[in-house]
Amino acid sequence: MNMANVGAIRPVKIFVTDIATGRPRSAFHGTHAPAKSAPLPLQRLAGEIRISDRRRTGLKSSASRNVKLTCRAASGAAEAEDQYSDLQQVVAVLGSQWGDEGKGKLVDIIAQKYDVICRCQGGANAGHTIYDETGKKYALHQVPSGILNRKSTCLIGHGTVVHLPSLFEEIEKLEASGVSCEGRLLLSDRAHLLFDLHREADGLREEELAGNKIGTTKRGIGPAYASKANRVGVRVNELRKPDLLRERLEVLFDDTKKRFPSFEGDLDAELERYAELAARVDPFICDTVEYVNKAFKEGKLILVEGANATMLDIDFGTYPFVTSSNPSIGGVVAGLGLAPNKFGDLIGVAKAYTTRVGAGPYPTELFGDLAEDIRSVGFEYGTTTGRPRRCGWLDIVALNYATQINGYTCLNLTKLDCLDALDEVEIGVGYKDPDGNVINYFPADVDYLSSLEAVYETMPGWKEDISKIRTYDELPANAKTYISRVEELTGLPCKYIGVGPGRDAMIVQQ
Repeated sequence: MNMANVGAIRPVKIFVTDIATGRPRSAFHGTHAPAKSAPLPLQRLAGEIRISDRRRTGLKSSASRNVKLTCRAASGAAEAEDQYSDLQQVVAVLGSQWGDEGKGKLVDIIAQKYDVICRCQGGANAGHTIYDETGKKYALHQVPSGILNRKSTCLIGHGTVVHLPSLFEEIEKLEASGVSCEGRLLLSDRAHLLFDLHREADGLREEELAGNKIGTTKRGIGPAYASKANRVGVRVNELRKPDLLRERLEVLFDDTKKRFPSFEGDLDAELERYAELAARVDPFICDTVEYVNKAFKEGKLILVEGANATMLDIDFGTYPFVTSSNPSIGGVVAGLGLAPNKFGDLIGVAKAYTTRVGAGPYPTELFGDLAEDIRSVGFEYGTTTGRPRRCGWLDIVALNYATQINGYTCLNLTKLDCLDALDEVEIGVGYKDPDGNVINYFPADVDYLSSLEAVYETMPGWKEDISKIRTYDELPANAKTYISRVEELTGLPCKYIGVGPGRDAMIVQQ
């Protein structure tokens, strides 16, 4: 082949495909060039792709014999058809703020092309709102957001705490809407059960706290994880052992009555109820650790849906105003059983502003008319509780803190359109203490954190409706400036930009 006829340097996209399954393993960008000194060490010679640096493919050298590499132009109609094709085999979508960032929407979009969609921590305290292709709204709490992809398998991992009655209510609503869960929803045999007594204990505990309430969803999450940590909880597989179930429930009822004398529970009624639920849930029960690792070995595409968010993490969040699990990457690994080195893309989801439900320090919180305007435009009311969310400006200090914990590879900046009407937009870039000292780290001491004032950068608004825009180039100049500044401050690309609630309202930067 005459190299002189190859042509000028142009962008290409290289797709790594598993030969055995035909499924994509990863994709990355490079250049098609006639010279060996191309920026990415790749040449195309007589239709063959040669890679001299496999680190850029995300593949180990031992895997190279099992894949084929193909190349196409990185622009044009084919690229527009599939803007998510460069995602790797295992993707995690994680909340980077205080929850409610809009994770479910991106999960729903990506899940249309993925085989296995997983939840790995939390429980019915999570609320993910998604829309199908017709615009129909679904509010999910325990079922993974990938359930709308009829070809996918949805998996509830062992790191979750599961309230079976509400899970079946959710399943029934989906079935009534024409979304079948039969054979598509798997529940870990290692997951812990959350009983109504846990919910009652949650509410009673909040009442005790009086003026110092945590602001929990009262869904029983904390007490259920406490039962797990105290080694008196009930795992899903134990539903198949009626005698053991009675023994465990007797302990839980006794403990709850001792702790809360006003608690009134009917043990026999609960055992009768769970005898029926045990038969009903049995077809869903699975060794999900074995399942997900087998799926990985078979080259299936795996998507992990985080619940809650890093700033509510029981270790990294604003303790004690946190959830009772680890919504960060460590909780994903521990709650799913998939090794860290198997993860490819880690996408951090962040609103273009911030919200928080419940009590706790919130450095960039807004008050008054501006907070109410953002709450109204963004419809900032909890999916799970219906409570109005506290609203504030984007907090870069908190976002960078979440980034260093999780190792995000890119960001999904959501609800940018909710800032359309503002004359100015502010970004919190630091914290000032009572002595006037500016810090740029997120402190552990919540009293100290509560004493801090946010330091802001003010940027001009774009004063234009962007909800119908679908490409980055079409965005107003000031909107692009805002996005670029977020990228500069975090060191991460805002690859996915949400401009509305619908599945199509997502701009993908290539």
